Amino acid sequence: MTRELRLCVVGDSFATGYGDPKALGWVGRVVARTPVDEVDLTVYNLGVRGDSSADVLTRWRDETGRRFVAGAENRLVVAVGRNDVHQGLSLARTRLNLANVVDDAVTGGLQPFVVGPPPSLDTAVNERLQPVVAAQQDVCARRSVPYVDCFTPLTTHEQWHADLAAGDGDHPGQAGYGLLAWLVLHGGWGAWLGVGTD
Repeated sequence: MTRELRLCVVGDSFATGYGDPKALGWVGRVVARTPVDEVDLTVYNLGVRGDSSADVLTRWRDETGRRFVAGAENRLVVAVGRNDVHQGLSLARTRLNLANVVDDAVTGGLQPFVVGPPPSLDTAVNERLQPVVAAQQDVCARRSVPYVDCFTPLTTHEQWHADLAAGDGDHPGQAGYGLLAWLVLHGGWGAWLGVGTD
């Protein structure tokens, strides 16, 4: 029997794939590599450029609730963090926002999957972003929720840096989104969905 999977991705400009000339971002690339032989998969990208964890906390229930249906396996992907730094949110507030989203999702019968923010070319931004990533990891580890660290592997990655430098310094192009997709696909994605990935 075919499983019906409904997947909502809430997040920021990285979720939307901003800066990718192919308009796929990491979400489109991950979905394209997800085997759907035994699943009926519907993916809704609900990323909003400029959103912080506070913004996602405010809107995620209403927006996903319109897309999830009874009888389906409803899943939530959360991808935020960079704009928490840009908006000056405290680390405690960032931690609490993500914890509230994850806890509410679990209480609502959803299975969350969290994708952390990638590094910038701006060293000062990265210095403030690193504790955000650590806090996100801790929130997810305490709840046994999958977390993909996109920050640590890319901080010194030459191709990532080159791709950012060719753009606005914050968002990658095709190569960078390919790297993010690789991290997600190899960060427990298949196991979380219950499908094999190559």
